[in-house]
Amino acid sequence: MRYLKGTMLGVLLVATPAAFADEGMWTLDHLPLQQMKQRYGFAPDAAWISRVQKSTVRLAEGCSGSFVSPDGLVMTNHHCANSCLSQLSTTGNFMENGFSASRREDEPKCPEVELNQLDTITDVTDKVLGALNGKDGAERIKAERAVESDVEKGCVAGDAKAWRCDVVKLYNGGRYALYKYKRFQDVRLVFAPEQSIAFFGGDPDNFNFPRYDLDVTFFRAYVDGKPAKTPDYLPFSPKGPKAGDMTFVVGNPGSTQRAVPWAQLEDMRDHKLVPSVAFLSELRGVLWEYGRRGDEQAKQAQDLLFGFDNSLKVYRGWLETLTDKRFQQTKQQDDAALRQWIAADGSRREKFGDPWADLAKAQSKALELRDRFNLLENGRGFDVGGQLFMQARTLVRAAAEHGKPDGERLPEYRDANLPALEQQVVSTAPVYPAFETTLMSWSLEKLRQILGADDPFVKQVLGTHSPAQVADSLVKGTKLADPAARKALWEGGETAIAASNDPMIVLARSVDPEARAIRKQYEDEVSAPTSKAEEAIAQARFARDGTSNYPDATFSPRLSFGKVVGWKEKGKDVPPFTDFAGAYTRATGADPFRLPDSWIKAKSSLDLSTPFDFVTDNDIIGGNSGSPVIDREGHAIGLIFDGNIHSLGGDFTFDGTMNRAVAVDTAALLEAVRKVYHLPELAKELEGKRQ
Repeated sequence: MRYLKGTMLGVLLVATPAAFADEGMWTLDHLPLQQMKQRYGFAPDAAWISRVQKSTVRLAEGCSGSFVSPDGLVMTNHHCANSCLSQLSTTGNFMENGFSASRREDEPKCPEVELNQLDTITDVTDKVLGALNGKDGAERIKAERAVESDVEKGCVAGDAKAWRCDVVKLYNGGRYALYKYKRFQDVRLVFAPEQSIAFFGGDPDNFNFPRYDLDVTFFRAYVDGKPAKTPDYLPFSPKGPKAGDMTFVVGNPGSTQRAVPWAQLEDMRDHKLVPSVAFLSELRGVLWEYGRRGDEQAKQAQDLLFGFDNSLKVYRGWLETLTDKRFQQTKQQDDAALRQWIAADGSRREKFGDPWADLAKAQSKALELRDRFNLLENGRGFDVGGQLFMQARTLVRAAAEHGKPDGERLPEYRDANLPALEQQVVSTAPVYPAFETTLMSWSLEKLRQILGADDPFVKQVLGTHSPAQVADSLVKGTKLADPAARKALWEGGETAIAASNDPMIVLARSVDPEARAIRKQYEDEVSAPTSKAEEAIAQARFARDGTSNYPDATFSPRLSFGKVVGWKEKGKDVPPFTDFAGAYTRATGADPFRLPDSWIKAKSSLDLSTPFDFVTDNDIIGGNSGSPVIDREGHAIGLIFDGNIHSLGGDFTFDGTMNRAVAVDTAALLEAVRKVYHLPELAKELEGKRQ
C-alpha cells in the first residue's frame, strides 16, 4: 500500500534531458516536456497542467486524491480512509462492512480528514538561503524557523483557516519553494466498500501482482455546509486504459532518498531500520493479542495493525535494497566521483568544504542521542499508536508556544499550522480506554527497558509503580477522552493548562522540559549540521550537473509519466491487467481471499471480462496512494493503490524494467458501483450525468 498528509502562476514548460526510462517524480512547475514529447509524441500544455493541478488534492494524513465531479466528489483509496472509517464506526463497522450514503444529507463528516488543493508555487530559494548563510547549530535552527515563519505567515495573509502554506525543501536544501494550498476541513464520507474486497488478498498479495482489489473510497469536500464547487476536476473514463497507453500519475509521494549519500543510507539501514523492524514486530504482537479478546477489540486495533503490517513489509523491502552489494557500490562510486570533482579545484574546495566529514560527525552524535530523542520527544516512550498522551502534549505545548512570536515557536505550532492542530484536538473520534491502556503500558515498558530502571527520567515517570499500573491510573483518571474537555483546555490556553489537575496533562507538563531539551540538542547538533552538509552536496551537484533532474520526494504535488505495461518475472511475462473473472477464480471463501457477500450475490449480473486492476511503469512511492492515473485528455482512467514487490526499493533507486505501480481500473469502479452496490446516483455523478 502506497501511503504514510487557484491557478498556478509561472508554469515553466521546461525541456530537460531524460534520467533513466521514465524515471522521475517531477514538480509541476518543472516538467520534462521535451522528454515526454520525444518518447510518446505528447506533452501537456499549460492549460492541461493547471487543470490537473487543481483537480488533485493531498490528504494531510499521508495520501493523495482527486476531484472527480464538479460537486466536490473526491476519489482516494480505502486504506487512506481507514482512520475516518474507524472513527465513524461507533454503531457498526464501516471498515469491515463498508458504507454508502444514498443522499448527500446522509454523508457523515470525517473527524480528522483535511484536503489540500495546490494553488501556487513560488520560488523562495534566495530568501531562505540568504537567511541561513554562514549560520551553524542553534543559530541556523533559529534562522530557519524565523524565515519559514515569515514566508508562510505572509502567504496565508491572516486566513490560516482557508489557506495552508508550506516552505518545501527541494534537492536536499539546494532549492526552496513556497507551496500555497486551499484547505478543506469539512470532508464527508460518501462510499467505501468492504475491507475484504478493498484489501482482497491481504498481506500475501500486498506489494504483489496480479491483484483484485477495489481499493477505493469516495469523500466529498464541503464549504459552508454545502458541497464544494470544483469546476476543475478529472472526468471519469468509463473504459479505462489499454496496454501501451501513456499514463500520468499526479499525487504526493512522501519521501525518497535517491540523492542521499551512501553514508546516510548506511546509517539509516543499521541504526534506524533494523531497530524499527524489531520495535514494530513486537508492537504488532501486542495489537494482535489485544484483538483476540473479542470482535470489539479487533475493530479497535484493525487500523493500527493494518498500518504496522504495511510498514513492516516496506521496511524489509528497504533493507533488501540497502544490503544489495551492487546498489551499495553504485552509491559509493557516485559519492566518490563528486568528492573527487570538488577536490580537483581549489575554489570548489573552498566553496563546498568536506560535507561528508560533517555528516559523519552528525551521525556520530545522532547515535548518542537517538534513543532518548525517540522515547521522550517522538513519544515512543509514552503512547505509541495511542491518542491521550499526545493530545495532552499538544495542549501543553500549544499553550506555551502561543505567547511567543510566530518565528520563535516550534514549527508545528505556528499560526499557519494551528487549524490542522485544532482539528485534531477537537476531533470527535472515539477513544477506547482499554486500548489506550494497553498501548501506553507497552510504551512505558519500552521507556524503562531502553533507558534503564535507574535512569532519573524513568524514575520521575514511573515512581515506585509498574508501567501497567501507571498507564491504568492515567487512562482511568484523565478526562481527555472527552472532546469538550480538550476544547476547553485548548481555548483556555496557558492559564487553563497551568490550573489543570488532569493526570495526563500533569504528566505532559512534567516531562516537557526534558523532552524539549533533547529536541533542542538533537536539532542543534544533528539536524542543523546534517541540513547544512546536505545543502553543500546539493549545490556541488548543481555546479557539476546543472539543475535539470527531479528532486527527492517531499510529500508535495508531483507528476510522473509512463505507460501501461507488464514485466518479465523469472522468465515469465506478467500481463498488465486482471479482470473480474480472475477475482472469482482466486477466491477461496476464507480470509484473506474471501469475497464479501455483496460480490457473491452480484456475480451473475457482472460483466466478468471487466478489467479490474492494472500496472504501469510510472515512478511512485508511499504517499502516492489515492493518486489518479490520468490519460492524455486529462481524464481519470485509474486509481493508484500499491506498487509491486520490486518497487519497494523505489525510495532509493528506480528500475524501469521491474518497478510497477498498481491501480484500480475506472471501468471496475463503475461496474462495481452500479451492479454490486446499486448506487445509481453515484454512478451518474462519476459519468457526469447527474442533474
